[in-house]
Amino acid sequence: MGKRRRVDERKTAKSGRSRRHLVLGGVAVAALGGGAMAVYTVFGTGAAAEDGSADAKAVKSGPLSAAEVRTAATTFLTAWQKGTVAKAAAATDDSTAATTALTGFTKDAHITDVTLTRGKRTGDEVPFTVKGTVSFKGTEKPLTYKSALTVVRAKKDGEPVVDWQPSVVHPELAEGDRLVTGEAGTPPVKALDRDGGELTTKKYPSLGSVLDGLREKYGKKAGGKAGVELRIVRADPTDSPKSPKSADSANSTKSTESTKKKAADKTLLELSKGTPGEVRTTLSPALQAAAEEKVAATKRASVVVMRPSTGEILAAANSSSFNVAFQGSLAPGSTMKIVSSALLIDKGLASADKGHPCPKYSAYGGWKFQNDDKFEIKGGTFKASFARSCNTAFISQAKKLDDDSLTKEAQQVFGLGLNNWAIGVSSFDGAVPVQSDAPMAASLIGQGGVRMNPLNMASVVATAKTGVFKQPYLVPPSVDDRTLATASRPMSETVRTQLVELLKYTAAAGTAAEAMSGLGPDYGAKTGSAEVDGQKEPNGWFTAWKGDLASAGVVQQGGHGSESAGPIVAALLKAGSGG
Repeated sequence: MGKRRRVDERKTAKSGRSRRHLVLGGVAVAALGGGAMAVYTVFGTGAAAEDGSADAKAVKSGPLSAAEVRTAATTFLTAWQKGTVAKAAAATDDSTAATTALTGFTKDAHITDVTLTRGKRTGDEVPFTVKGTVSFKGTEKPLTYKSALTVVRAKKDGEPVVDWQPSVVHPELAEGDRLVTGEAGTPPVKALDRDGGELTTKKYPSLGSVLDGLREKYGKKAGGKAGVELRIVRADPTDSPKSPKSADSANSTKSTESTKKKAADKTLLELSKGTPGEVRTTLSPALQAAAEEKVAATKRASVVVMRPSTGEILAAANSSSFNVAFQGSLAPGSTMKIVSSALLIDKGLASADKGHPCPKYSAYGGWKFQNDDKFEIKGGTFKASFARSCNTAFISQAKKLDDDSLTKEAQQVFGLGLNNWAIGVSSFDGAVPVQSDAPMAASLIGQGGVRMNPLNMASVVATAKTGVFKQPYLVPPSVDDRTLATASRPMSETVRTQLVELLKYTAAAGTAAEAMSGLGPDYGAKTGSAEVDGQKEPNGWFTAWKGDLASAGVVQQGGHGSESAGPIVAALLKAGSGG
């Protein structure tokens, strides 16, 4: 966080003296800028070798004692509070990164009069409260927040030190982020729904990250005037430096780093208000309210509603703080079979009403695939296999495809995976990487390396319904004359007609029938469940259309999509169509 600079402990507040307080185990300690530091007792013996050995080279090991944890935490917090950055950084396992962050805490964030109050230890973790004053050009406000640190053994000697993470300074800081106080990088914006009503997090809790993103992109364009604030300036993922601790993972992420988009900066404290500009979105107030209500009733649920004929996003909601609806990157399971079916029909490997194999098992690339409950369909059609979500009906065709066949279909017809969507805020546009052998076969059923989110899958079912990819958007392109993504080749009418037939049949008589009951006849749907390593239950997916509405949702660890995400999607389609 900024260049390294010695912190001047003589820097005074308005009274002419800088006063800092540390509260540790109920003992308050005061330090005056020109006076001596009061002496206090630190709990425990800390660094003393448990075996009594005088060998300074011995590396300590084993679980940390309560005294060691308290002592390491106290040493770090005391030094940070006093402004002795070098000493505080030395009490961590990454002094370089800690020095940068703690220097920036004072120099860039302009936080003074710091009081750190240690909370009750839980194992190796120590919570603490930060109180201070944020000052900038004659304007100041108090700041209070909670954070935590974890104590570990240093690799070189086993001594207890603070495990350095950016979140120690502030719980919302990630690698490469900075705390900055000053004139806001962008003016505030007043985001409006399609009817002109104001969008607020009080009314729509899911829209926090969306509103942050709108401000970052449109603050300067909307005619507002910036205020003064303390904010988190997010790291640019394409050039954020790696600390020594994360160097081991740098190579594994380098290939995908360039495809990531910068997250929106976040305001933590407003010292003086700016004048907001206005940005109108495509969100429907009624549908957004309904989406918020539905996901709030289900843990880890996310949903998107859009209009297939235009690409307008009408609602987006999440039951967690992370915007999975727009930025999630999850295996979509069998909802991906919409794209795979388009590919097979396009290549003459499947046809809705023609016979198609659906055995209990199908092997490819050394993996043995099976259907849910090991079912099989003897003498069935491709439509029957699609409606019942038969995995082996797709795996059996893998040997007739090239490694890049699905990737090309997804990119060229459905507009996925090219990192060029411009919806108005940051989004993940799906990923269908070129794979070979078993992972290539797995990608046909939405596993392997395929990654999507509800926005992507709502777009997929919308494209299947209309036959034309319309890039979803939250802010009309006319607002800033931006260019929306397009597909490089159209879907043939033969493929579109059969996809519509497959999806309608699934909604009427397949795995989606229960959720879609009463919504026909102009409707279609596909269910999905995606296995995730380390989860007992798969993620449940559901995507569908009714009239000129398309929606997709996911419930993480929700099991079958027909039972978890299905009712959410169906309820929103019903609400949006008036019945």
